[in-house]
Amino acid sequence: MNLRDKVRGLLVRLYARRVEGHLDTAQVPKHIGVIMDGNRRWAKAAGSSTVHGHRVGADKIGEFLGWCSETDVEVVTLWLLSTDNFDRPKEELVPLLGIIEDVVRSLAADGRWRVHHVGTRDLLPAGMQTTLKEAEQSTADVGGIVVNVAIGYGGRQEIADAVRSMLLDAHDRGTPMDELAEAVDIDMIGRHLYTRAQPDPDLVIRTSGEQRLSGFMLWQTAHSEYYFCDVFWPAFRKVDFLRALRDYAARHRRFGG
Repeated sequence: MNLRDKVRGLLVRLYARRVEGHLDTAQVPKHIGVIMDGNRRWAKAAGSSTVHGHRVGADKIGEFLGWCSETDVEVVTLWLLSTDNFDRPKEELVPLLGIIEDVVRSLAADGRWRVHHVGTRDLLPAGMQTTLKEAEQSTADVGGIVVNVAIGYGGRQEIADAVRSMLLDAHDRGTPMDELAEAVDIDMIGRHLYTRAQPDPDLVIRTSGEQRLSGFMLWQTAHSEYYFCDVFWPAFRKVDFLRALRDYAARHRRFGG
């Protein structure tokens, strides 16, 4: 690292402390959703492989959760793999699945996070399904932040799965279809989502400059605040996180009003 980089790093850290010092701690989001975008573009800009970009992005997760643990954040949802990602070339998808599986193991071994999978498990390789199950079981009693790992996740698929689960439950109870139709409401569907019993995201952060949700938590984000950051995920810094929190705290949430 040359002198210029050292000075720049020092200035960024000083600025981060300043931003942190002015945060309204009473306005910290309880649930943060993160669309971790830009691994491939970061790798291309750095002249490295796509797989390397995914690995560096995976390494950023622990750092990000550490920043969250310094606040009153209670739930973090990390979108690691969408249902659309299964259409990627095999030479990219296979290593990516391995990297994600390593992330899950690392989160479970850390001892600070309660891991919860959100997504369609049937789409995943058998080994990853086992890893997710073991991670959830081994962290079930951890009192720290709930970390939702969205793997094989799609917002439309989640809603379809919720409706399917609701219909199957009604069938198992012998509920007539006309009674079910009369009883269906927002709360009933919510009880069958992947994130049931969790608060909806207060803040959704998307990196890389893209300004869209791409199907992320379509149901739960009806009243969420969004923060779009121009930085690629592997280059996401604490100061970027603090800026997102500052921006969130400055907003007047209307919840659709």
